Amino acid sequence: MTASEQRFVVVTTTHESEEQARALASAVVRERLAACAQVYPVRSVYWWDGEVQDAGEWRIDLKTRAELVDRLGAFVDGRHSYETPELIAVPVVGGSPGYLDWVAGETAGPAGEAE
Repeated sequence: MTASEQRFVVVTTTHESEEQARALASAVVRERLAACAQVYPVRSVYWWDGEVQDAGEWRIDLKTRAELVDRLGAFVDGRHSYETPELIAVPVVGGSPGYLDWVAGETAGPAGEAE
């Protein structure tokens, strides 16, 4: 199946520390649930426990195939320290065929087997 025949997403989550974010990113890529993970600092302002929170976090953007979102979500949820971890999948509506073919190939390993 070529890149143009598949659907791709960028899945975003956050973590409270750089060390935890990098460890989670590495585990996801190692399991071939994502081809690439980008980890960078962000500032988050959000409602939690009845009040506005303002915290530094580490964002992880994971490039993967849409069909892996459920497995990726379960993997992240089982290894996350947050009570309710962010997990948002945004569809990729276009991209270079070579890059998308690479994403498809790198997520076709043992855990990411094509369905």
